[in-house]
Amino acid sequence: MTKQILALGASNSKNSINKTFAKHTGEFLLNQFPEYQLKVLDLNDFEMPIYSIDRENENGVPDKANRFLASILESDGIILSLAEHNGAYTAAFKNIYDWASRIEKDVWQNKPMLLLSTSPGPRGATFVLDLAQRTYQFSNKNQILRFSLPSFNNNFSKTEGIKDAVLLEAFEKQVQLFNAAL
Repeated sequence: MTKQILALGASNSKNSINKTFAKHTGEFLLNQFPEYQLKVLDLNDFEMPIYSIDRENENGVPDKANRFLASILESDGIILSLAEHNGAYTAAFKNIYDWASRIEKDVWQNKPMLLLSTSPGPRGATFVLDLAQRTYQFSNKNQILRFSLPSFNNNFSKTEGIKDAVLLEAFEKQVQLFNAAL
């Protein structure tokens, strides 16, 4: 049976390193398991007004929130690479998540998740990675794995992938565990 993997970079930047990393991870998984299918989402396709209860009461939930949830529901597993802005989620991602959670409290539909983060700096966006894991484990009882890639520009190449051998080994282990959870 073909499994659908959803990959998503939690940034609305057109040149998002987190989208690049999420897509790379999905393709890495597909190279090992060609029976899988990969769907890469772009947050820009789900841009909505800033969430407020007043907007929801006046206009309901935007259709884009339903489409976002439908993509999650159709998947068997989620690869989510989180960009960090001021130690937390990007505003674009948080807004989509807020709207989607008004439809379904468990936005991630209890799917296995591989949480990723990367940044140009040496911490690799670990603050937001920690936040996401703590938050999502309350509603998602499935396996949530994680990997942070520090210093993206030094440790990643679009042609080679992860260049550091130690980081690559840790990454491959998390991908294998994610595959086992699928």
